[in-house]
Amino acid sequence: MVVVIGKMASNVEAPESWYLALLGFAEHFRTSSPPKIRLCVHCLQAVFQFKPPQRVEARTHLQLGSVLYHHTKNSELARSHLEKAWFISQQIPQFEDVKFEAASLLSELYCQQNLVDSAKPLLRKAIQISQQTPYWHCRLLFQLAQLHTLEKDLVSACDLLGVGAEYARVVGSEYTRALFLLSKGMLLLMERKLGEVHPLLTLCGTIVENWQGNPIQKESLRVFFLVLQVTHYLDAGQVKSVKPCLKQLQQCIQTISTLHDDEILPSNPADLFHWLPKEHMCVLVYLVTVMHSMQAGYLEKAQKYTDKALMQLEKLKMLDSSPILSTFQVILLEHIIMCRLVTGHKATALQEISQVCQLCQQSPRLFTNHAAQLHTLLGLYCISVNCMDNAEAQFTAALRLTTHQELWAFIVTNLASVYIREGNRHQELYSLLERINPDHNFPVSSHCLRAAAFYIRGLLSFFQGRYNEAKRFLRETLKMSNAEDLNRLTACSLVLLGHIFYVLGNHRESNNMVVPAMQLASKIPDMSVQLWSSALLKDLNKALGNTIDAHEAAQMHQNFSQQLLQDHIAACSLPEHNLISWTDGPPPGQFQAQNGPTSSLASLL
Repeated sequence: MVVVIGKMASNVEAPESWYLALLGFAEHFRTSSPPKIRLCVHCLQAVFQFKPPQRVEARTHLQLGSVLYHHTKNSELARSHLEKAWFISQQIPQFEDVKFEAASLLSELYCQQNLVDSAKPLLRKAIQISQQTPYWHCRLLFQLAQLHTLEKDLVSACDLLGVGAEYARVVGSEYTRALFLLSKGMLLLMERKLGEVHPLLTLCGTIVENWQGNPIQKESLRVFFLVLQVTHYLDAGQVKSVKPCLKQLQQCIQTISTLHDDEILPSNPADLFHWLPKEHMCVLVYLVTVMHSMQAGYLEKAQKYTDKALMQLEKLKMLDSSPILSTFQVILLEHIIMCRLVTGHKATALQEISQVCQLCQQSPRLFTNHAAQLHTLLGLYCISVNCMDNAEAQFTAALRLTTHQELWAFIVTNLASVYIREGNRHQELYSLLERINPDHNFPVSSHCLRAAAFYIRGLLSFFQGRYNEAKRFLRETLKMSNAEDLNRLTACSLVLLGHIFYVLGNHRESNNMVVPAMQLASKIPDMSVQLWSSALLKDLNKALGNTIDAHEAAQMHQNFSQQLLQDHIAACSLPEHNLISWTDGPPPGQFQAQNGPTSSLASLL
């Protein structure tokens, strides 16, 4: 290569020729299989020996910085080249692409090096001087908004997205205006500013429907809009109300999958944005469908869509290292783990919790965002294997790590159920119940969590023998869960009401509760409610003199007990069972094998 370059120099060819030749060599080495990055870098560095003009010098610094940033670990050298590209390009008129790409890439590198305080002023300066370049102005606004979002400064992020929406309107890009507004709507949902979300989503809906442009871009805006609507309903625990929106979303993604990507570039440079690739949108729609199925208690459906989504994710991750794919994978696993615990597959749930730990070990940011959920899942697993002390420790760790109001209320509800089962934690229990009082100032707007809080009150009243009070709370749960098709809460409330009527000697009324509870639990399927219902049906039929039905119920109870017992032993024997002792710091990488189950089996029998 040195010989070739020397030949060029001796022939005193035009600068364009030697520059194009070196650039051609560099690109050849970069795209070789496998890439020859060292040789690519040598070719680009050779450009500087020819004392190139400023434009070539700045562009080469950008190219070197980009190659080093994307293909090597030499971030200091990458940073040096990008800083030079940014500095030189600012002195050159009409050199926007190099100037703003250098700024964008350099701020990304600063963030990677935890130099956020260097990234922010750089992006602000680039935004300030890019107002005549619509594409870059919008892209840099999105980038700075994303940086503020990662820092949990959602107010500043929302302000920037508002600025972007107004700028896009002025430059005649309704498409990118909608993207800015939908992104702002997403952050307002995260902040629980529901009063601002509703008018904004209404405006977005109008813009999306009226925009006439590339069909894939239009449908992708509709997917974004509908995903926000669906997650808003699910956050509010409104499983029945969400169905029309969810159906529209599923139809929308089917439409997108039939459309071909047009290579025609938009005439307005401000329109050169995509929300998500088509394949990512498909996974996202699977994900919200799983969330809905889990909340509604259609657990076999949740399993089916999880399998489809995880298969799609595995294919995508072979070709795409985008961090959002790992986030999708973790959220899918979090939901399917909860389903497994309900359906009596604790050993599988535990292995999937371990899988989430491994994914979080690969990404500190992923762990920061999901540590509370991970401890919550371990707490739920501990309840399922009757390790109540460990469950308390896990939920306490989760409460320490979360600022998310709905997750906090979910954890507190489950921790209250642990204290009720332990029976000797009255002070702590009453303190918790005061904070999730469904009759007075309930802390979140979730219909589902408020219904669950009534159920917890009913459970406590039942254990304390205050049966009339328990019935009031449980009827409230039933009313709320029936209104929004919350099948699991309905099944749990029915079986507990059946138990209360059985204790009170009202066998007919008890039967009227337990039979539908059993039918619903079989449909979900909820193994614990099936076990509980079959035990009650056995005793009820015996009391009513229905010998054959009593025998059949006893057989069912025996079968459920055996299944749960075998699963319990399998789960507690796994080395991953030791995760129940982890309550602080990053998740452990290795697990010691168990000698056998360490928790009591009494609660299962």
